[in-house]
Amino acid sequence: MSDVNNAIDAIWRIEQAKLIASLTRVTRDVARAEELAQDALVAALTTWPESGIPERPGAWLMAVAKRRAVDAARRDAMLQRKHEMLEHEDDAYAPDVEAALDDEIGDDLLRLVFVACHPVLAPEARAALTLRLIGGLTTDEIARAFLASEPTIAQRIVRAKRTLREKEIPFEVPRGAALAARLTSVLEVIYLIFNEGYSATAGDDWMRPQLCEEALRLGRMLAALAPEEPETHGLVALMAIQASRLNARTGADGEPVLLLDQNRARWDWMLIRHGFEALARAEETSRAIGAAPGPYLLQAEIAACHARARTAAETDWKRIAAHYHALSAVAPSPVVALNRGVAIGMAYGPAAGLESIEALSDEPSLKGYHLLPAVRADLLQKLGRLEEARAAFEAAASLTRNTRERALLLRRAGECADKP
Repeated sequence: MSDVNNAIDAIWRIEQAKLIASLTRVTRDVARAEELAQDALVAALTTWPESGIPERPGAWLMAVAKRRAVDAARRDAMLQRKHEMLEHEDDAYAPDVEAALDDEIGDDLLRLVFVACHPVLAPEARAALTLRLIGGLTTDEIARAFLASEPTIAQRIVRAKRTLREKEIPFEVPRGAALAARLTSVLEVIYLIFNEGYSATAGDDWMRPQLCEEALRLGRMLAALAPEEPETHGLVALMAIQASRLNARTGADGEPVLLLDQNRARWDWMLIRHGFEALARAEETSRAIGAAPGPYLLQAEIAACHARARTAAETDWKRIAAHYHALSAVAPSPVVALNRGVAIGMAYGPAAGLESIEALSDEPSLKGYHLLPAVRADLLQKLGRLEEARAAFEAAASLTRNTRERALLLRRAGECADKP
């Protein structure tokens, strides 16, 4: 891929969601909005290699998409109205479309999230569609995020867009009881977007910080919209504390740096402070309504344990293991069980950690999940079972689609082979 095409790809990842959100506001059709945005991308791929990348590429893409939207509106009007009414309707309708597209983007992205998370869709379809529209992820990347097959995810997305069109779902942020009913799904989707940015499932980059920033922005908007909901503040706290480590998660050459090896002076302590403030609000609102801590609040507590430790050796792993135990009761899942095993291994020794995760080896949803053999390999290495650890690291490397992560796992496998 040429340098220009690489640049276009990077620009598209940043601008895609904004384009689709703005176009959905006008067309009231997610599928059509995505098609118009794709048309703008094709135009960029055709034009920019010759003319050069414009100074404001996002505005250029929006201008092209706007022209396509106006043209489409005019074609629709021509198909629906008699010949003698065309001139009047064309003149009346097209300017409305242009005016709407010229509005400030404002909360369009948030509205698009709520549309994609509408209860008319199945929960798994809501998350897949939002990752596609907001996160700009490929179908393959979404499939790996969900531990599902690519054809399954593709079918979910197609059916979801068709359902939204047929049901004529309004492009708006719900209020009152409708907001509460859809909040859980929206929080889940936003965190999935954040996680894809924090640890990219595929490609040459270890992270995609733009996704983390977008997820954090959407989370803050949600917290402002629903200030009495503890979990909105809990999610903001969790994402802010985790995002504080982004600068320390890669070395000089872009290689991954694991949490316990990071230079904590490179952490963003302003973000950590914001995270602690959001965590305090989550705890306060949870007490005010008499609710037990939810999954995002508990995960934020775990992240805060790491942030409070000025060195890796000072980490309170027993407290983290206790939080994971509580999380397993509130939101049980194989991935939570795996993370709990890591914490147990750090708090009570690698043998205890290995015993904790052995039962997961037959878990169907983790069959292609590279972190299961990676965690097992780490524990085996600490126990001195180096040949088993090497094989497990190599198995994990064969499962990941991220180039940087594969290199890290193969390097650790090599370290096991080099030791006597």
